[in-house]
Amino acid sequence: MPREYLTSIDETIPRVHPHNFNKAVFILHDQLNLGAWPEWIRQEKPLLIFIESRKKGEELPHHKIKAAYVLSSMRHFALSCHENGYPVMYHSTTGHFDDGLKELIDLNQTSLYYMKPSEWDTRQRLQNYRQQAGTDRVREIPNRFFFADPEEWKDKIEPGYRMEYFYRDMRRKTGYLMDGDQPAGGEWNYDDQNRESLPKNHPVPDIPVVEPDDVTKEVMEMVSDYFPDHFGEFHSFPYAVTRHDALRLLDDFIDNRLDEFGPYEDALKTGDHKLFHSQLSLYMNNGLLTPREVCEKALHAYHTDDARLNSVEGFIRQILGWREFIRIYYEAMMPDVREANHFGFENKLPEMYWSGDTKMRCMEESIKPVISEGYSHHIQRLMILSNFSNLTETDPRELNKWFWFAYVDAYEWVELPNVLGMSTFADGGVLASKPYVSSGNYINKMSDYCRNCHYSVTKKTGENACPFNYLYWNFVDKQRDTFNDSGRVNFMVNMFDNKKSDQQKKEIRESSETFLDELERMGPG
Repeated sequence: MPREYLTSIDETIPRVHPHNFNKAVFILHDQLNLGAWPEWIRQEKPLLIFIESRKKGEELPHHKIKAAYVLSSMRHFALSCHENGYPVMYHSTTGHFDDGLKELIDLNQTSLYYMKPSEWDTRQRLQNYRQQAGTDRVREIPNRFFFADPEEWKDKIEPGYRMEYFYRDMRRKTGYLMDGDQPAGGEWNYDDQNRESLPKNHPVPDIPVVEPDDVTKEVMEMVSDYFPDHFGEFHSFPYAVTRHDALRLLDDFIDNRLDEFGPYEDALKTGDHKLFHSQLSLYMNNGLLTPREVCEKALHAYHTDDARLNSVEGFIRQILGWREFIRIYYEAMMPDVREANHFGFENKLPEMYWSGDTKMRCMEESIKPVISEGYSHHIQRLMILSNFSNLTETDPRELNKWFWFAYVDAYEWVELPNVLGMSTFADGGVLASKPYVSSGNYINKMSDYCRNCHYSVTKKTGENACPFNYLYWNFVDKQRDTFNDSGRVNFMVNMFDNKKSDQQKKEIRESSETFLDELERMGPG
């Protein structure tokens, strides 16, 4: 890439020649924390190499804010390393990362080290580069940005092995929320206390906004130039791009939102797509924060009585339990799981996923924050966006790609298991024990969306009925084999067969057919 958009780097970091160094370390955009790297790097301070790959940015129409976040965070980290005495080479290439390394490194003079990438394609590229170059000159370092070693666990990934089993083992290994060999409070899981809807006029603290500095502004200009047609809007940039600011946001969450995170973690509110959620996944997923320090901050709040047990347990379960578990799933299931499509759906995504334009208030409230900020919380992702995708018989692989490029915190290792394994049941039940679909009743219970919607949540079929209502029962009817195979939800088929009249079944099928026939769809671009 032209260096016209690297002014902040070139004015600060002097250009160096890699052949002047015996050792060089290549650092990817999601490995931005030297504390997770081997001690010898911090002691010897070898050459650190950072590469911006335009080809990587073009593979999917990644949200403009996501592209800016990834690149600005990497530039700030490179600048920080330089300030701390490391020799730094910051390179841009029109090719992939391996192309950039070939442009830079003479392996006859310099040994290269890199950490095993979290994402499959980058890993394959670097492993091929290593094989071609010679494993004695290019060495792979184990990835240390997680708690668990996938090699220890991935053989367990199969239908019936659930996150709860893994989570309990990880609690025992770390000692988190343990009283000796028993869980704190006597229960492993307090999820039944974490399903409250938000009371009317209940105060919710704002998450501080980090204003973009000159480095970020330069990146935003570059992204606008190189990727003008990528997904999302680019009117603001609210995220931290340095470890200092990420730590400040961690402290703010612990002090102001963690205590009420638990009860309201599944709640939905018009005009607020964050509520008591931390948004710290952005910073854990590229290394600005480590999952260990985030968990231990939450534990400290529990031990000092600053946060209730069900909130701290629910928060730690998301990180130590779910986040680690789906990474192991990814390692066990790739690459074949990319094509998982249990229900055989082939339709493109509904057009509203690109525009946010719809009369369905819940869908509008869940999509527009993604377009404007690249973020919405997990219930909007699971029980609205993914739920609607399944009920409208949308190809889960299309939804998977959308989540990958639409969300700022999305990397394939984390979003693919959540979409193809959890929310769409595309893997047929390896990760989840049931399809996560629901009618409008769930959305009405957990949110205030339905109060001002064009559609009536109390109406089950017909022109103004909530589409989730008839689409849900249409899905149960059509996918009855899957529901019958799952002991958790097979009663829904019995309800459809035995509790719905023939006229009700007819109206459900007709309303669904009409809605699906009129639903506008489109793919990327």
